[in-house]
Parts: sequence; C-alpha cells; structure tokens
Amino acid sequence: MRAQELFAQWPVDNASAAVIAPSGVLTQYGDLHRQYALASVTKPLAAYAVLIAIEEGAIDLDEPAGPQSSTVRHLLAHTAGYEFDSHVTRGNPGQRRMYSNTGFEVLADHVAQASGIEFGQYAREAVFEPLGMTNTDISASAAAGGRSTAHDLGLFATEMLKPTLVHSSTWNEATSVQFPGVDGLLPGYGRQKPNDWGLGFEIKDSKTPHWTASGNSPKTFGHFGQSGTFLWVDPDAALACVALTDRNFGEWAVDAWPLFSQAVLSEYGQLSA
Repeated sequence: MRAQELFAQWPVDNASAAVIAPSGVLTQYGDLHRQYALASVTKPLAAYAVLIAIEEGAIDLDEPAGPQSSTVRHLLAHTAGYEFDSHVTRGNPGQRRMYSNTGFEVLADHVAQASGIEFGQYAREAVFEPLGMTNTDISASAAAGGRSTAHDLGLFATEMLKPTLVHSSTWNEATSVQFPGVDGLLPGYGRQKPNDWGLGFEIKDSKTPHWTASGNSPKTFGHFGQSGTFLWVDPDAALACVALTDRNFGEWAVDAWPLFSQAVLSEYGQLSA
C-alpha cells in the first residue's frame, strides 16, 4: 500500500500513525501505545475541554477573558492579540490572527479559576476518561505540553468525527470559521490570507501551502505540532489521520506529510463510510 510505503520512508527514529473512520481505527502504523510529546497538538485536546466547560456553564464563550475587550472566543480563535509566547499584545482583539501559546495558557487559567479544578485534571475528567484515553496528559501546558499515544489520539479523532461529549450546535460552532477574513501567520507555512480558524482547531479552507493533502477538503480541521506530530479530520471524507514522531517539524515534514495524507485519502476514503 502506498501510504505504508511512504510512512516507512519518513526520516525519523520512531513514528506511530493511525487512520480513523467514525467506526474507529481502519489501519495503523508503528506502535500505537508509544507515548510522544504532542507540542501544539495539545491545543485541540485543551479546546475540547473548554467546549465542555462552556456547555457545563462554568464559563461562557463570549465572556471577558485575556486582554481588554477580549473574550474566551478570541482566545480559542487566536485573535486575542497576544504574541506567540508573551503577554505583550498587538492591536485590538479580532483584528488579526496571532497564533499564541500564551492565549491558551490564559484560557486554561480562566477555566481553572471558574471551575475550581486544575485545568489538566479538568481535561482528564471531562475528555480523557470518558473517551478511554488512559495515556494522555496535558497538565504541563494546555498550549504545547501534552503527551499522548496514537491509540489515544485515535479515540479522540473518532470523537471528532462523531461527537458524543458536546452538543452538535457547539461542535458546529467549534469547526466553523471564527472572525472570517482575518489574515495571519501559519507557523511553518508563512502568511495566509485569510488564516481561518475555528475554536481551537485550524481550518484548512483555501490555505496553500498547507500541511494536509491537496485532496483534503476545505472543511478539514485539526492541528500540527513542532515535535513532528499532526491530527487532521476531514468531515467530507469521513476520515481522520493521526501521526506522531520523535523528530521536530521541518522540511522533511513539509514534504512528507501531504504525500502521506493524500495516499491515506486515496486508499481509505472509500472505506470510511
């Protein structure tokens, strides 16, 4: 199979991957139970916990959080104005897409204060335990400190294809473009006009270049991490893919990931229904 051949050629010491349909894992590569650093693939996990906090009434999507005039929605959509790794802000909330780890740390603190539960524990109780993700932890950082396995992220991706923990209206909002038309920098891929995001999930839309495949639909959402990790979900194909490695993101990934994802779509798209 072409996807298997491509995956075997990745210039990494260790890698694990899974292709997921709404029914669960279709195929796997490598050790699904090996734990890896997620880097920014932590963010979708944190975002899902925040969505549950919103549904539980602990916080509200449009309540103040972060810099002046910013809300929970701004923080989730990377439009609060924070710089990447600093509390310094530029411009007013909603004006530009400024990808920020700081925004997610502020968001985690906001949920912890409102709920009275440390955010890593909140995510564990709200997301990981219900989904059976026994080898996942984001306590070190809600922005980029998570660790998990391809097995656990396969369970998470199955949930993303057919959510059970949040209402469909909440999920539709989370995977719809927030603050349409806002430009910004997509780390590793340069300025995107527009740079579309949902609530904690990057949305492919018309972005090019991109880390997913040319065959991934515009509705594809997910995240990649600087530790050499990615998770994408394509609702039109009813398919998701998780890949974890121990080599940092770089030119190797820019070249290899889209080819692998395209092979996954070609080989498994017809089997996912």
